Amino acid sequence: MIAIIEQWEVGASDCHTDHTVKYLFLTLAKLGMDMMVFYLCCRKLSTSFLNTCSVSIILADALLPFSITCVWFLGVERSPVSLCFILANVSAMYAALPLPMMILGLMDYYLKDTYLCNQSTVCKYLTNAVLTLLGWMLAGIYAFGSVETELRGLEYMTQIMALGCKVSESKVIFYFIWVLLTVFICTMLPFCPSIPQWLKEANRLSVVGGELENQWRDMSIISANCTETKSCNEKDLEGLIHPRPPLWFSIMLAFSAFWMPYFAASVICEIFSFGEPAYITVNLLWVECTNSLLMGVVFWTKSSTHEPYNHLPENVCSWHVFWYLSQGPQQWQLPKTVLNPPEEKRTPVFYV
Repeated sequence: MIAIIEQWEVGASDCHTDHTVKYLFLTLAKLGMDMMVFYLCCRKLSTSFLNTCSVSIILADALLPFSITCVWFLGVERSPVSLCFILANVSAMYAALPLPMMILGLMDYYLKDTYLCNQSTVCKYLTNAVLTLLGWMLAGIYAFGSVETELRGLEYMTQIMALGCKVSESKVIFYFIWVLLTVFICTMLPFCPSIPQWLKEANRLSVVGGELENQWRDMSIISANCTETKSCNEKDLEGLIHPRPPLWFSIMLAFSAFWMPYFAASVICEIFSFGEPAYITVNLLWVECTNSLLMGVVFWTKSSTHEPYNHLPENVCSWHVFWYLSQGPQQWQLPKTVLNPPEEKRTPVFYV
């Protein structure tokens, strides 16, 4: 895609427009959005690789508007690099990041319980930092050797000429969104009549789980009122619906219940040709969506019919609630920390 840097009207010397300030505001808006997403989704720093990637993207987002500001203040004559040079190289770097990030993130979660990842917290942070830095370095080498940084003259509209430069889009994110959306639609069609019931039941399980956690908080009360608590649990759970969704579909439902608005907004932008360069589409919304997808895959493959996998960092998707939705009330007596995180860490199942 072409980023318009300057434009002017043919025959009118006073109708020259420089878009540098617009790119500055655009990158600042993206930085603000990523910081807000990081605050909402990553309140507690974890030792996962994708969490370190999130921090690195915020730092890169802060460096980009700073560079554009320097070019703007220095001017074309005094600036050592042009705005086209910055946008072309940065977009190519961002476009090269998603695939290695997804591969390394999946390996990080799968190897979490192995000897290779049995390290101290400091070592894990250092390892993730080195891998992230290596990824950015390789992306930079790829960008500097493959991009075109020369301005192109083109007729933008009738009687309007423009100077633009070629910036890269992220094909990986494009296929990531369309492939996942297609898979979700195709797999959900056979279950459409039951999906509203299952979503309602998942919300009910989340509420009941919070009530049971409050009952189980005081162990002396439990020992004195064991029979009463048990009957209460059975009463709360007897409304579980039949048939229950299979585990793989339940995990998919947990993922789509939170991230479907993101997919819908991305698809709308593509349908109406609202092209976005890679330095905009590779953001923390996509990183957190990818993080949830990889967590869901690991949770599904490592959970059993008797207990859910319990060694993943905190995430916005309610994996354990939907695991209980699939397995039924006979598994409810597992430890409360499996089903219910602390009240301040619990996230709603549905978002609009």
